Amino acid sequence: MIGLCGLSVFIGALLLKGWDGPQSFQYAMTQCCAVAVSLFGGYFLAAYLINELRVRLFMQENDLRLTQQFAGYALVVPFLLQIIIGVLPDFVIIAMLFQFYIVYIVWEGSKGLLQIAEKDRLRFTILASALLLLCPVVIQFVFNKLILLLN
Repeated sequence: MIGLCGLSVFIGALLLKGWDGPQSFQYAMTQCCAVAVSLFGGYFLAAYLINELRVRLFMQENDLRLTQQFAGYALVVPFLLQIIIGVLPDFVIIAMLFQFYIVYIVWEGSKGLLQIAEKDRLRFTILASALLLLCPVVIQFVFNKLILLLN
């Protein structure tokens, strides 16, 4: 999924900047790398932080693989939206609204997959959804700032 996201952003950047020179290819590669790094790093960072959240706040057992599976299921929607936005950047507003479907996935997954107690489910859903939405965004922001700084 991350590879498809990167490919769609690469194609979309080439369509936006044109095929006329090395600068357009460099821009497309930079955007592709930014998306790939942010989604890859955001997935693992969010899974690790959600696992720590489960262990420390909700007194659950430490099971990083289960939490990675949970994060993977929850991040399918942002991955699909990134594929669409990569080629059709005009749909970014609609994609921002659809991104909050992740809250429903986390709500249902917290009960079925992670066995979070009913009394803690709302708090877990809010915290986990925030982590899943913000981790890739923060990593992409830092990556883009580093690109500008090091360029």
